[in-house]
Amino acid sequence: MEQKKYRRQEGVFVAEGPKVVGDILIDRRARLLVATHAWLQQNRSCSVACDELIEVDDETLRKLSFLQHPQEVLAVFDQWETGKTCVPDDELSLALDGVQDPGNLGTIIRIADWFGIRHIFCSMDTADVYNPKVVQATMGSIARVSVSYVDLLPLLSTLPQDFPVYGTLLDGDDLYQQPLQSRGLVVMGNEGNGISPAVAQHVNHRLFIPNYPKGRKTTDSLNVAIATAVVCAEFRRRNMME
Repeated sequence: MEQKKYRRQEGVFVAEGPKVVGDILIDRRARLLVATHAWLQQNRSCSVACDELIEVDDETLRKLSFLQHPQEVLAVFDQWETGKTCVPDDELSLALDGVQDPGNLGTIIRIADWFGIRHIFCSMDTADVYNPKVVQATMGSIARVSVSYVDLLPLLSTLPQDFPVYGTLLDGDDLYQQPLQSRGLVVMGNEGNGISPAVAQHVNHRLFIPNYPKGRKTTDSLNVAIATAVVCAEFRRRNMME
């Protein structure tokens, strides 16, 4: 299940580790649960939340695992598709334009979960949410955040003209000096190229995360997951002050 085409053919994905598997099992039944005796002894109730249960030793789990250091349990779950194609008009959501690194995508899902963002809309060339590296990086947040794959341009074109669409751009205005609403869509771009020009045309609130101190020579940009955390934190800080 490491390759996307096989995951799609079977309609499943793999999750590993007590935290990730445990969080998903709260809401989703596993097709297959593979675990060590020690984990099963501590999580006996989980045995009823799967279609098939296999107890293995540490060496067998190591051979099955995608991780360098396997963590007691591995599970196979059915994929779920949200099919959501419209942006909620009363809350903050994220849109990802070509985020291709699995670790970044997984971390962004985890960040969204932390800051109470329930919906992420991904361009079709964004990394696959069911990639094992993405699933692992979410640390269980994949079970709580809705991730939809859509063509971003039609999605953005359906939004009302006054709907807040935020985006981080090099020619944007200082994030900390701009008014931020509690609703809207925050667009984050590709690791190397940022937000694509076509998508950027729909951004009506162009933001920039300033370095400190201003004018100091520094790195060209922030990692997209780190930038997402900074932006989400500022939105939520403003919300708390209202």
